[in-house]
Amino acid sequence: MQLDPDSTAVVVVDMQNGFCHPEGSLYAPGSEAAIEPCVDLVDRAREAGATVVFTRDVHPPEQFEDAHYYDEFERWGEHVLEDSWEAELVEELDPDDADLIVEKHTYDAFYQTELEGWLNARGIDDLVIAGTLANVCVLHTASSAGLRDYRPILLEDATGAIEDDHREYALEHAEFLFGEVTTREDTEFA
Repeated sequence: MQLDPDSTAVVVVDMQNGFCHPEGSLYAPGSEAAIEPCVDLVDRAREAGATVVFTRDVHPPEQFEDAHYYDEFERWGEHVLEDSWEAELVEELDPDDADLIVEKHTYDAFYQTELEGWLNARGIDDLVIAGTLANVCVLHTASSAGLRDYRPILLEDATGAIEDDHREYALEHAEFLFGEVTTREDTEFA
């Protein structure tokens, strides 16, 4: 799969200490295993001149106090609190000044963030999506991208999950409904 770096953004979803580091409250070995593939992907994208976006799941401590139904703390426990070590990107991913870092408060990186406007202002059409968790924030961000008429391309070998079957489900679902699935090896910026 050849991608034009001028109209492609790599979106690395939630590769944060809280999910990827063994001391994180929602640590998953599959998320940690996705670090090096994401580093490789970002390096290749930068070398080709493609746009790089990182998302960070960040929650103010009071975010869900008045929630009617949507309460991630009830489902997952407190995690990636604002200004915490858990909310920081893993140190292996070192954002450049040119990269966008999107702070999001839900599973979807487009929901009430600047992401869509930022991508549109740069003429981005194709999104190469990696990160964690496959069946949560990666899936919801990719589906939201597809509904906004971006081309979501999920990288199965750079996507973390709690369980392998979670990743398989998410990738099959994405490919069936709104996106494409491939590997880093089969993705070329040209």
